[in-house]
Amino acid sequence: MMHLYYILTDNPKVRRRTTMHLNEYLENVIGKGVLATADAAGKVDAAIYAKPHVMEDGQVAFIMRENLTHHNLQSNPYATYLLIEDVPHYKGVRLFLKKIKEETDSDLIAKLTRRHLSPEQDETKGPKFIVFFAVENILPLIGSGETEIQHVV
Repeated sequence: MMHLYYILTDNPKVRRRTTMHLNEYLENVIGKGVLATADAAGKVDAAIYAKPHVMEDGQVAFIMRENLTHHNLQSNPYATYLLIEDVPHYKGVRLFLKKIKEETDSDLIAKLTRRHLSPEQDETKGPKFIVFFAVENILPLIGSGETEIQHVV
C-alpha cells in the first residue's frame, strides 16, 4: 500500500509527521485535479479530472470518456495527476502514473461514478472507460519532494 508522509502544520520549524495512506489523503483533501497526458509524438494535453479512485491493490483508477486524454493513453501509457488543495498557498500532490489496463465494466463504472447524469444525458456523452494506473512516484505540488510529502512503498 502506498503511503504519504504529510506535515500537519505549515510551520517549517515544526516537523510533526504522520503516515497517511494515499486513499485516506485523497478521501479527505478538497481540491482541484488536472490529469496531463501526451500522445506518442509528445503532444501534451491537460484536463480537469476528479480525484482518482484508489483500488484495493494500490492502483488508482479514473473514469473517462472517448476524449483526448483517453486517446493519448492508447499510444503513451504515462500520465501525471496534479491535485491542488483548496488552501492558502500552493499545496497538493503530483502523482506520476503508468497505465496498466482499461475496462468497460459497466457495473464497476456505475459503482465508482460520483456524478450522476440522467440515462439520456449519459448516453449522449458516449462510452465510458475505467482506466487503471500504477503509481510510480508521488511528489509535492511544488518542490522536489524532500520536505512535505515522501513516497514510501
